[in-house]
Amino acid sequence: MAVLDPRIKLRHLACFLEVARLGRVGRAADELHITQPAVSKTIKELEEVLNTKLFQRTAHGLVLSAAGARFHAYAASALAALQEGVASVRREGALFETMLRIGALPTVAARLLPEAVEELGALRPDVVVDLLSGPNRFLLERLKARELDLVVGRLADPDAMVGLAFEQLYTEPMRVVVHPDHPLLAEENPLPAAIARFPLIVPGRRDITRPLVERWLIANRVPAPVRRIETVSSDFARAFLARTQAVWIISEGVVAPDLERGTLAPLPFDTAITAGPVGVTLRADERPSAALVLFLSILRCRAAAMRSRPAPTA
Repeated sequence: MAVLDPRIKLRHLACFLEVARLGRVGRAADELHITQPAVSKTIKELEEVLNTKLFQRTAHGLVLSAAGARFHAYAASALAALQEGVASVRREGALFETMLRIGALPTVAARLLPEAVEELGALRPDVVVDLLSGPNRFLLERLKARELDLVVGRLADPDAMVGLAFEQLYTEPMRVVVHPDHPLLAEENPLPAAIARFPLIVPGRRDITRPLVERWLIANRVPAPVRRIETVSSDFARAFLARTQAVWIISEGVVAPDLERGTLAPLPFDTAITAGPVGVTLRADERPSAALVLFLSILRCRAAAMRSRPAPTA
């Protein structure tokens, strides 16, 4: 078993993580309530032990080097795990559970979260997942209010991202889907404008994907349909498509299982212009817990595996 170098102390990890988070020695010193020279000396000591440079100086402050970025993931996880361990023994023998509060945008998280939460439960049975689903802006406000630990969804507008940090996991387009018996599937090379002959289900006007749908409709010169239904209820849309000849425009993640099972079918339209970044949003000023670090790692692995799969085709 490898033995940790005894020269590495908790103060080295704490100092390193604060400089990495804030990007400036002075701000890290204020956060840690020590002097700037003490921070600089601690970082130098750590670099000497590791025999590598952990930071690079830029016009905007200090940024992690390649080696620093690798070390950061382990340091953050180790310190967070130790903090949770200390908290657990202070609970005087009570059953120790860790709560992970996840916000999920329904239209992008349906196929990513179930597997990730299942894997988290296998690795950390003590973690209780509290899952909240809702519109993107609503979830981000809950995140800023510290009622959530992370949000899985699409990248929001810049004004909504103040104080937050986004990590992209993959890009996801919208899909135009119908019931497998839909008459458009029998037509040879139908044009997008043909969907105007049928009822059209689209996301609501406040949904983050609605502008993407509008862009696609305009780009393909789709006239206004006879009947338009605006909803983010996937249960309603599936039931409605089973009863009617409606056309549903929705994020690929929501209908990926339906397309794989054959209960819905995609129309052969190019929707590349609707692709948008999907990922996790965190508070920029907060160090993640060990459970959150682990869950982020699981999400990254699951997203990488998902990107390698071929997309469902008509």
